[in-house]
Amino acid sequence: MKITPLNNGPLRIEGDFTIVDAQGNAFGLAGRTVISLCRCGHSENKPFCDGSHARVGFQSVVAARDLPPPKPKL
Repeated sequence: MKITPLNNGPLRIEGDFTIVDAQGNAFGLAGRTVISLCRCGHSENKPFCDGSHARVGFQSVVAARDLPPPKPKL
């Protein structure tokens, strides 16, 4: 699986994956191997992107970077 945050747009997911709701029920993806998940919060079809980011002027440019190590759990 590959996840790509698109500049000013959604998270694009490619490959073999399952998406489930908070109760663990799987969404029926009808065989899709590529989907886009909303990042702007304006989609009428959440969690999936419906292109609303363009209408509302969502802006978020993403560049790869190293994250700091996780904090130890106490």
